[in-house]
Amino acid sequence: MPTPTKGPRLGGGPAHERLMLANLAAALFTHKSIKTTETKAKRLRPVAERLITFAKRGDLHARRRVMRVIGDNSVVHELFTEIAPLVAEREGGYTRITKLGFRKGDNASMVQIELVLEPVTPKVKKSKPAAAEAEAPVVAEETAPEVEAEEPATEVAPEAEAVEADAEVVEADKADDK
Repeated sequence: MPTPTKGPRLGGGPAHERLMLANLAAALFTHKSIKTTETKAKRLRPVAERLITFAKRGDLHARRRVMRVIGDNSVVHELFTEIAPLVAEREGGYTRITKLGFRKGDNASMVQIELVLEPVTPKVKKSKPAAAEAEAPVVAEETAPEVEAEEPATEVAPEAEAVEADAEVVEADKADDK
């Protein structure tokens, strides 16, 4: 869990904040989306993403570290068996915060924090590899075909010329004999 920030906590001391964030994370993993205040959601995001990262590892030590934060076995089981495989390809950014407006009673800024469970599409790196690939084959094509074209031309041409010259001499001798 990230170190608590300086200043006032979310309605209590550090222990209360830690328990409240653990309960919010458990609710997020159970319901996949919760509605809360903006401040609580911003404080929940690093905690939840760290727990999901542990769940992606999937080993016993990671499960025990998650159990230290969330005490409910069913929530931890759901996190490891259902949520972790869905975000296995994702390299972070497991949560999304969407602003909803202000609460009627105290005008607190309300948001919806939800898990991003859609499959990720791999990004294609166009800029550097495309430029490197475009330059590399051009250089290879310019040097390699010219060398190959010159070598066979120089090797084959004298032999072909010699054979043709010999054939012409033979034909000329035959013509002279007749």
